[in-house]
Amino acid sequence: MRASEFEASVSAQSARRSAEAEKALKGVKGRGNAVSEVGMTGLPTAQTGGVLAVMLTITNKTDHKASYAVQVDFEDPYGKVVETRYTGAENLQPGKKDQPIVFSRRPAEPKLTPRLAKAQRY
Repeated sequence: MRASEFEASVSAQSARRSAEAEKALKGVKGRGNAVSEVGMTGLPTAQTGGVLAVMLTITNKTDHKASYAVQVDFEDPYGKVVETRYTGAENLQPGKKDQPIVFSRRPAEPKLTPRLAKAQRY
């Protein structure tokens, strides 16, 4: 599967999630109230067609339904943020997980490092 096909398979949902998450994070100070509820796993570039991608695991650790907004920053080798991506999960039931994928739009070189910048439960 080529990168464009892989990304197209998730892009419609990703675009909506991204817009919602960016809006939800607008006024959030610091890293947000849900950083401990989000994990990140890099995906092999062989699986993504050479595109840098990370799968987030968002887990609702509360006892009520919640939505999440997440910001991932991609940093260059010097620690400078060169790209920011957003995603989230809506109406996640207690104890349930969602695993959205975030893609970098940057070239493969220089190698970028994804960092969980913010996560907010709302």
